[in-house]
Amino acid sequence: MGNKMANIAAEPVDQAETLRTLNGQKTSPALMTGDNGKASWVLSVTSGKGGVGKTAVVANVAISLAKTGKKILIIDADLGLANIDVVFGLTPKYNLNHFFNGEQDLNSIIVEGPYGIKILPAGSGVQKFTRLESDHKIRLMEELDTLHDYFDVVLIDTEAGISENVTFFNTAAQDILVVTSPEPTAITDAYALMKLLSTQYHEKKFCLIVNSVKDEDEALNVFRKLTMVSDHYLDISIDFLGGIPFDRRMHESIRQQKAMVDLYPATKASAAFESLAGSITSEKREKMPKGTVQFFWKSLLTFGSET
Repeated sequence: MGNKMANIAAEPVDQAETLRTLNGQKTSPALMTGDNGKASWVLSVTSGKGGVGKTAVVANVAISLAKTGKKILIIDADLGLANIDVVFGLTPKYNLNHFFNGEQDLNSIIVEGPYGIKILPAGSGVQKFTRLESDHKIRLMEELDTLHDYFDVVLIDTEAGISENVTFFNTAAQDILVVTSPEPTAITDAYALMKLLSTQYHEKKFCLIVNSVKDEDEALNVFRKLTMVSDHYLDISIDFLGGIPFDRRMHESIRQQKAMVDLYPATKASAAFESLAGSITSEKREKMPKGTVQFFWKSLLTFGSET
């Protein structure tokens, strides 16, 4: 336990060193060239506990956004247990393991899902990259930076828990969307994740999504519980983005490898996913760094290597 906590505490220093190294390097050749002149908005979708429906949220929100004409990229950041390609029924030839091994570049790995959604798939059953080294992070950020003006929204589907990869991908995003459920253990783990990101990585703003609720009151109750505790012990703000109603047909959509919003578009759950997608894109956001190393840093960076 002591070694694990030492590694976690050392990560911000590692990120600062990564940023300083990046500042001295040249941009790699563009993988895709966009003409919209806008930098991508990068959001991590994360959870303290597994089994709360995080990947389902990513898939359904991505499709809801793509239906409105947005260009979407999903990064499967669960580097040991890939999920997002399975949810969409895809069988990619390559994945991020091949990228980190130096065998392929990102352009060769990207696969296309429904509605033109682009996906960077992860590998499964390989422990090697469940803790990324600094050179892996540098290379990933360099190549992702070239995509900043092609995609409107980038969704990072992190693994569950508080591993070093989870903290890296969350601090690299501009917004952190925490997915939980009404179960006491899920609420406790969501709080633990926000506490770690706040106290060790100085993250101050989180967005909350409560999945599998019986009604909006139950979702609001979870939000109130987390807000009450965080107001007392942490210096953070939590924005409530809404609840997703429990629906047994969600399991059927997963079994058929289709998103709920496609298979059962008339359900309350599908409406909630579409509302969530609308909330994400309608909020006025400042495209400025949070003070930690971020993807697409060349477009966003204004503070040099001060972290």
